[in-house]
Amino acid sequence: MRKPDGKIVLLGDMNVGKTSLLQRYMERRFPDTVSTVGGAFYLKQWRSFNISIWDTAGREQFHGLGSMYCRGAAAVILIYDVNHLQSLVELEDRFLGLTDTASKDCLFAIVGNKVDLTEEGATESGEKEGHNPSKAGGGCASPRVPKQVQLEDAMALYKKILKYKMLDEKDVPAAEQMCFETSAKTGYNVDLLFETLFDMVVPMILQQRTEGPPQTVDITSCKPTKRTRSGCCA
Repeated sequence: MRKPDGKIVLLGDMNVGKTSLLQRYMERRFPDTVSTVGGAFYLKQWRSFNISIWDTAGREQFHGLGSMYCRGAAAVILIYDVNHLQSLVELEDRFLGLTDTASKDCLFAIVGNKVDLTEEGATESGEKEGHNPSKAGGGCASPRVPKQVQLEDAMALYKKILKYKMLDEKDVPAAEQMCFETSAKTGYNVDLLFETLFDMVVPMILQQRTEGPPQTVDITSCKPTKRTRSGCCA
């Protein structure tokens, strides 16, 4: 299997829908999922590049693995549930530090999932998908609730991340480009999220190829070490 050219990692608390988002994009379905144990990944071919997308566990007992999965990542997707403010708070408190092992030019996307469960998102995602959400599921609509996390809250976190990483806002994509609201259930904005990041990651891959060390070693240039006779005082 060909080595991936770049890596994207999904981080976030348990039950925010990381696995559902990834499977909606890669498998075009909304699955009945179980919690991810450790991590799992998909390979996506984008143009002529292979990009690995890592799904990580949000449970506390697997928290330490996150920094390992983030090592060298070109982009990190931080996911929260728009119906639970604490899931946004956890991104800064628990997960941001795990990204210290990512690439120095790592991109960050902040994603509010489960927008289909909100009063605002039910109409919005339904219109985008071309159906009436109130008629889905045989006419039994789940109760809608006011959104607990606004997009402006995600943008504020994005700017905090830039300060944490000591990045100048002029040198990175704007918060409006990197903050999304999605629904893994309806597919709302899911393609937009991943494909926006793919397009941003490709130039980083090309730059790393021009700046990085060669991937092969010329063994003809390696001189053998001289061997000396060993003795008791050698």
